[in-house]
Amino acid sequence: MLNLLHIENVAVIERADIEFGAGMNVFTGETGAGKSIIIDSINAILGDRVSKDLVRTGAANAVITAELTADNVPMSWFGENDIEPDADGQIILMRKISADGKSSSRINGVPVSATQLRALGEYLIDLHGQNDGQKLLREANHRAYLDGYAGLGDELEAYRAEYKEYTAMKRKLEELREGEADKEYRIESLRRKIGEIERVDPQEGEYEQLSERRDLLNNAGKITDRLDGAYRALYGSDTNDGAISMLMEAEGELSTAGRFTDAADELYNELNDLRYRVTDVSDRIQSLLDELDFSPGELERIEARLSAINKLRKKYGTVEEMREALEQARNELEDTEYLTENIEKLEGELWKKKKAVAAKAAAISEKRRKAAEILEKQIVSELSGLNMPGVRFAAELLPKDNEDGFDAFGCDNVRFIMSANAGEEMGRISKIASGGELSRIMLAMKTVLSGAEDAQTMIFDEIDTGVSGRAAQKVAEKLAALSRGRQVLCVTHLPQLAVMADAHFLVEKGSDGERTFTKVTRLEDRARFEEIARITGGSNITETLLESAAEQISAAEEFKASL
Repeated sequence: MLNLLHIENVAVIERADIEFGAGMNVFTGETGAGKSIIIDSINAILGDRVSKDLVRTGAANAVITAELTADNVPMSWFGENDIEPDADGQIILMRKISADGKSSSRINGVPVSATQLRALGEYLIDLHGQNDGQKLLREANHRAYLDGYAGLGDELEAYRAEYKEYTAMKRKLEELREGEADKEYRIESLRRKIGEIERVDPQEGEYEQLSERRDLLNNAGKITDRLDGAYRALYGSDTNDGAISMLMEAEGELSTAGRFTDAADELYNELNDLRYRVTDVSDRIQSLLDELDFSPGELERIEARLSAINKLRKKYGTVEEMREALEQARNELEDTEYLTENIEKLEGELWKKKKAVAAKAAAISEKRRKAAEILEKQIVSELSGLNMPGVRFAAELLPKDNEDGFDAFGCDNVRFIMSANAGEEMGRISKIASGGELSRIMLAMKTVLSGAEDAQTMIFDEIDTGVSGRAAQKVAEKLAALSRGRQVLCVTHLPQLAVMADAHFLVEKGSDGERTFTKVTRLEDRARFEEIARITGGSNITETLLESAAEQISAAEEFKASL
């Protein structure tokens, strides 16, 4: 239930705190006074799209806060959204809209998105706006109304999952049939692809190793000259001694000196170690020179191998990607070679799947038909009570006219048809119903389709459009009856609805000479009589009108007491 709505700097409302009550809450006021702003504010805290135009001129931002109590919000919803539920079931929604059009939202103080607000709002408030009648006119919406009434949500979800599998199989079969036309060309193409990768058979890291070897061989002459010079510098040549010979000579001198002093002996040992290390380096230089002694044609073979690998790299990428392409080509070749057999197999599987989907669609259709029979009787009963005694209403189920006979929603097209008056042919609601009749049909639908688990607050924005006289009285009585089991908020211009209020609010526009503002006042006693008199007879409020207003309110109280 909506307990409090705080509105700050929204359009012409500078500040308003509206405390709602249980039962029927009614808003009245002159056209243009700002009643729609209250509805817009509620829409905002329910996650509806907002505009900077909502922000009062000169204000930095608009703030809307709603305090509600609800026991029909699943605890799982709070867990999934990381929000701590209030111990007493209170929920506080907040929406701030800045002057540049940006907005922020909170639930129980936790920042949330507008999407999360909308998801929670579905449990809290059901808002019937002036465009809901237009939704009823669109036959594309009728199936959803009937399915919701029949409680087919889970069954339809399971059906759609199977239908999705069926359509995927169908697409696959079409692809296979298209592929059969160029089967031989495809086989040859795949074999070439497999062959070129298998012939080269590149190994991980091979390209890098060969590239390094190629660079080495390309510079072999320069490297050999330098290595040979280094080797001669260490081992010597025909014309001069090398470093190793000179080290050996120095060792001999230190060995002799070492007989007389320990220091010289230590130097001898160090020099001996150095000579061995230098000898080791010279041996490694010789090994490197031997490696550079490559066979004729090695460079050409390396260049050819690198070229073959590089060609594959440009086509497929890394060695890992080449192997993936090879495996994919092998699998595809196998599928293509057995394409005819695969088509025949898939055709059999598709036929079985089609039978299964059609059976599920037929089961859903049967449940729709049974639900439609009950819905029709309930809608007619509700409309009869809304001063449409001669009305006939039907939920018409027509077979799908596509190739399969079913689609993602089953095998039925659903449309509501009616006859507003006895003796008239039934036809489409869009062709039959007047504006007032459309409002009553929508109210009847809301009454029938609203279950105990639905939103505990229902809002009707000018449900009385096109309704007057006895029909208006019946609509008022229906809303009053509806408000006995849940909270109802209603914006109206009709006294028949206003007198049914358990809480009556007047929306007035005023001015202080500089700014226009709107205020919302809860009416009691004489102030309420005066507002009912104004709605009934205009601005010239007489004692007779006041007495009539008192009588109407008294009669309404008696009616509500009888519910």
